[in-house]
Amino acid sequence: MHVIVATDGSRQSLAAAKQLKAFADPAKITEISVVAVVRPLASVAFADDLSEKQGSWATGSFREAAQSALDTIAAVYDGWGPKVNKRIRSGSAANEIIKAAEQYDAGLVVVAAGGRGIGGSVLVGSTAQRVQHYAPCPVLVVRPKPKPKR
Repeated sequence: MHVIVATDGSRQSLAAAKQLKAFADPAKITEISVVAVVRPLASVAFADDLSEKQGSWATGSFREAAQSALDTIAAVYDGWGPKVNKRIRSGSAANEIIKAAEQYDAGLVVVAAGGRGIGGSVLVGSTAQRVQHYAPCPVLVVRPKPKPKR
């Protein structure tokens, strides 16, 4: 089975990745694709006002953040068994996660129930909801640990 593990660079997405490892049998997972989605520069406020050089820097910065998130999540599975791929996609987070699940014939998608977008925007709450409704396979939505009561 191929598993898609989505990350937005948040602690919640790291917890979701660890949750998969905690309960899944690595012998039944053939491949894991860790997916980070970078929104196109056109969706960033004032993108049309950026010079070509500044635009390249912003896109590179988002891609660097995405690569760092991919590296962190992929490290969770080091030595666990399944082959791990790191994939950066561009577009709407939910749409790209769903497309990845379709493209790689995934048997499971793992997402966090809450997190933040790369670049600080709120991302995963609505993303998780859309993914669980439209993904072509089962979706594991991992909720963050509750904050301790004071």
